[in-house]
Amino acid sequence: MTITEAPVSPPGNAGRKDRPAGAEPSVRRRALAPYLLILGAVLVLLLGMGYPVVWQIVTSFQKYGALQQLGGKAPDFVGFDNYIAIAQDGTFWAVTFRSVIFCLATAFVTITVGVLLALLMTKIHAAARFTLQIALLLAWAMPVIAAMTVFIWLFNRQRGVVNYLLSMIPGVDMKGFNWIGTTPLLFFIVASIIIVWMSVPFVAFSAYAGLTQVSGEVLEASQLDGASAVQRFRFIVFPVLKPVIAIVLLLNLIWDLRVFAQITLLQDAGPKSTDYDLLGTYIYKTGVAGLDFGAGAAMSIFVLALTIALSWFYVRSLIKEEGK
Repeated sequence: MTITEAPVSPPGNAGRKDRPAGAEPSVRRRALAPYLLILGAVLVLLLGMGYPVVWQIVTSFQKYGALQQLGGKAPDFVGFDNYIAIAQDGTFWAVTFRSVIFCLATAFVTITVGVLLALLMTKIHAAARFTLQIALLLAWAMPVIAAMTVFIWLFNRQRGVVNYLLSMIPGVDMKGFNWIGTTPLLFFIVASIIIVWMSVPFVAFSAYAGLTQVSGEVLEASQLDGASAVQRFRFIVFPVLKPVIAIVLLLNLIWDLRVFAQITLLQDAGPKSTDYDLLGTYIYKTGVAGLDFGAGAAMSIFVLALTIALSWFYVRSLIKEEGK
């Protein structure tokens, strides 16, 4: 009796199906295709964003003033002197603390108002919802300069609409009241109102898009089971909105920490003291207006690190959500 042994495949080919010639290069090309498609975008980002960051890092270790800017003298390497100088600058730390508080408060108000408007859009009639969406879109699309011009007129101490309307209240006289020049607190309240007004549409549209994913049948069933409006929002609506809120909150924290144009234009119409500065305007006054580009660059790198620190919790949460 003859026993025929079956051919044994090499260990590297165990379980592999026979492929036609030329199949493996084709598979490799398909695997590389997504990376080749995003290569152009990555290069644009590296050139458009990476180069300025590298320039800021290099400049932060140099003495870079008016002579260096005009090409009359090469920058001198000073090591960590610029960082030590800003670490010993009490005004810089006061501006940093003020900027963080302003950023957190404004972002919280923006998210709250935006989510409430999104919930309102799910409850009102289609015509009213369309009108509200057009109004939000117009507010969002308005250029910063135009919006600031309108708000400066509204809060004008002589002919402002806000003072006029408040003066119509019995016993209230707001004629000639200076909203943006009396105290820093009032100045930043006005700035916060403007920034919230300009940021709420983005949050409202994003939250409304998230609300469209909430099952109406589940909401109706929970209501029949006796769940209150707060319970329905907490256990049904909020879990759907949580990823959207995390993203828009992260973006608003970054935007509000770097706010510049609104504060600068308000200062042009009012006081220019450092008591009315945030990080954006203080860095501009130090680096550009003060012709100390080395110190300005060091402050910019600090703001970059602060932005990463503020947003790290939300970035980590997003990574966990993606992993799930």
